[in-house]
Amino acid sequence: MTSPAAGSRRDERGTISIYILGLTLIAMMLVAGGVAVTSAHLSRMRLLDAADGAALSAANALDEGAYRGGVGESVPLSDASVRARAAEYLAREQRPRSVVAWGLAPGTGTPDGRTAVVALTGQAQLPMVGGLLRDLGVSITIRVESRARSDVVQP
Repeated sequence: MTSPAAGSRRDERGTISIYILGLTLIAMMLVAGGVAVTSAHLSRMRLLDAADGAALSAANALDEGAYRGGVGESVPLSDASVRARAAEYLAREQRPRSVVAWGLAPGTGTPDGRTAVVALTGQAQLPMVGGLLRDLGVSITIRVESRARSDVVQP
């Protein structure tokens, strides 16, 4: 005689393998997403470092036309001098490996003739998921902005 409970049991051999496979895939997706987000953030920080350097260099770019009027509280700047000095700085700098392209963005210049504003955009290359995103036609564009001013201290 068999009990009714024993006859109604199904054969569940192998189902744990499917559960483990599913959990492994979820864990791998979480790891790949975490690596991609971290890489994007590091690319942003590297672009921000470059924008900071370019803004500092541009803040020291004396505009000859504005200088004829004398130096007041800060070094006189123009949009053209800020853009030119920032472009020179970026040409000398080595582009980070995680950034496949970079360049000055609209907004680079001086809003008040005293502050250098450098806007920089770059295309980030993400590990693990970068190839998939590229195949889908998606690119990760990062935009950063940095400001600097060279104030003149009167003794």
